[in-house]
Amino acid sequence: MEVVVPEPLADDLGFLMSRASGVLVRATNAALAEHGLRVRQYSVLALAAETPGGCSQRELAAVLGLDPSQVVLLVDELVGAGLVERRPSPTDRRTRLVVVTPAGRQRRGAAGSAADTALDGCLGLLGGTERDRLRDMLTRIWTAAG
Repeated sequence: MEVVVPEPLADDLGFLMSRASGVLVRATNAALAEHGLRVRQYSVLALAAETPGGCSQRELAAVLGLDPSQVVLLVDELVGAGLVERRPSPTDRRTRLVVVTPAGRQRRGAAGSAADTALDGCLGLLGGTERDRLRDMLTRIWTAAG
C-alpha cells in the first residue's frame, strides 16, 4: 500500500524527518531484537566499543542527546547482560567509565551487521552518493544545534 503524504505535510521538513526517523528506528529495532538490543542500547554499546579506555556516562548522554538518568538505565541494562562494565577512571576518581566487555564487542559486531542490513533495506532507494549527502546534511544539522 502506497502512502500519500497529505498536502499540508508534504512540505513540512520536520514532519518528514520525524516519519523517516521512525521508519528507520523501527526497522533497526526489529533487526537488533534478535541480538537482545534496541537502538539506544546499541548506540551505547557501539560508543563504548569504539572509545579506547571507555567513556563516561556524561559523555554518552551528551553524544546521544539523552538525559543522564536515561543513560544510567541503558548502561545498567547492558551491565546486566554482561556487555559492558563500569570501571573507575584513571584520571578522575569521581568518574566511572563504561567499557565494552569481550562479549559486548562480539555482540556489537553481529548486531551492527543486522542493523546495517535493516538500514540498507530502508534506504535502498537511495544511491551511495545520495546516502553520503544525506549523512552529511544530517550531521551538519545535528552538530550546528549542539
